[in-house]
Amino acid sequence: MDTEWQETEQGRWIVICSDAVGETAEAVVSAALRQFEARTARIKRFSHIAGVREIREAVREAAERQTFVAYTFAQPELTEMMIGEAAAHGVRAVDIMGPVISAISGTFHNPPLARPGLEGRMNEAYFRRVEAMEFAVKYDDGRDSRGIGLAEIVLIGVSRTSKTPLSIYLAHKGYKVANYPLTPEAQAPQELFQIPSRRIFGLTMELAAILKIRTERLRSLGLHADADYAAAHRVVEEFTYAEELMRRIGCRVIDVSGKSIEETAGLIIDCIQ
Repeated sequence: MDTEWQETEQGRWIVICSDAVGETAEAVVSAALRQFEARTARIKRFSHIAGVREIREAVREAAERQTFVAYTFAQPELTEMMIGEAAAHGVRAVDIMGPVISAISGTFHNPPLARPGLEGRMNEAYFRRVEAMEFAVKYDDGRDSRGIGLAEIVLIGVSRTSKTPLSIYLAHKGYKVANYPLTPEAQAPQELFQIPSRRIFGLTMELAAILKIRTERLRSLGLHADADYAAAHRVVEEFTYAEELMRRIGCRVIDVSGKSIEETAGLIIDCIQ
């Protein structure tokens, strides 16, 4: 059994258990936490659980921390052990995947395979994600404009509008993404006008937000915060140019101010699907 700690906010704990890695349970818990003002917690992950000894350790940890256990078990006997141990210690145990698996099995009259870690198998989807990740790195930040014609999704926008992290996130979902930075001094590549506009998404942001991001970026690099890069007049100039170019292309424009990467990616995926 492996354990992994993730420390964030003091005083709040969540225990996660899995007979595989536990990434699914952690992703669900993290998504749920975003619905609360206290969005962070310390997470202890118990991975590759094989028997009752590990389950007892995890439940005992949850009891001491006065928290609950979120678990994903492919093997029914582990689920039964967890239910029994949790009840014995007065700990709430939440089965992340069990109800959905039961619903699928009951609806389609097809028993589950009951093998842990199937979601991470090296199948076609896995290799597609790897290929997409390599594509996103190769055609990041306008390194090669030929990637625009090859991409399924093209992101354009001025500097610091989350183009790169959004590209990587979408690549993890299996989409080939190229992104291109817009500046008044550089002529936009012709490829932007040669592909369907529905594949292009312009990213914009509130002026105050991008000024703050750029100022912090300069400070992190040890540069003066009053450089043109973080000056209001320069950002307005860049935005004016970018908005005009996006209008000419006819692409959809998304204001990413206050949006998480996941939320923006969801909007884009909904559009292309």
